[in-house]
Amino acid sequence: MPKLQYRGVGKFLLVAVLGIGLAWWVSSSAAETARIVPPPAADETALASSTEVTVLAGGCFWGVQGVFQHVDGVTAAVSGYAGGARDTAEYSTVSSGRTGHAEAVQITFDPHRISYGRLLQIYFSVAHDPTELNRQGPDSGTQYRSTIFPQNPEQAGIAAAYIAQLDQAKVFPAPIVTTVAPAKNFYPAEAYHQDYLTLHPNQPYIAINDLPKIEALKQLFADLYRPTPVLVAAAQR
Repeated sequence: MPKLQYRGVGKFLLVAVLGIGLAWWVSSSAAETARIVPPPAADETALASSTEVTVLAGGCFWGVQGVFQHVDGVTAAVSGYAGGARDTAEYSTVSSGRTGHAEAVQITFDPHRISYGRLLQIYFSVAHDPTELNRQGPDSGTQYRSTIFPQNPEQAGIAAAYIAQLDQAKVFPAPIVTTVAPAKNFYPAEAYHQDYLTLHPNQPYIAINDLPKIEALKQLFADLYRPTPVLVAAAQR
């Protein structure tokens, strides 16, 4: 059953929470889970290009896309699939957990406005929990794994060094399970998954799991927070 129908017991429990005060739960969740991690000790060198791309996976792509659409310097954030083959890059198939794909977000950014390292800092701080293996919140399966898909050797080196840095500093109460995978083809998800957080802010799954991430971004990265998100639909027009 797809997310749109609240797949699994976890989502039915989330809906039940609404009956006891959604607004309080959301604000409490944001306060409890928000944490700013140190920036990477090593970041990219100055680049001549004004456009760079990376791919990040960290659970349901609705929330990850929503976070990075609100980051200043990001020029596009597209939900999709990475890690598997083209012929299995389809939502119902990926949801089986047997395709090798992860729900991921392709992020295009201007490295002169925001660095790759700062994107990773946001990824580890507010976009997901990097200590959860093959799951995020109510969603479980390898398609929800925490994985970075670097698009060049420099990105790969920075990501690996940053994970080691955060683990050594014991920033999280458990070891980081985020993997750094070889660059794979990225396949955009179906149109109805794009801009989902913006288009459906009142859906219980979004309100409980993802809107607190946006609030955490606003609070912890005020200098990088953009109130108006950069949407896929607008870019296509």
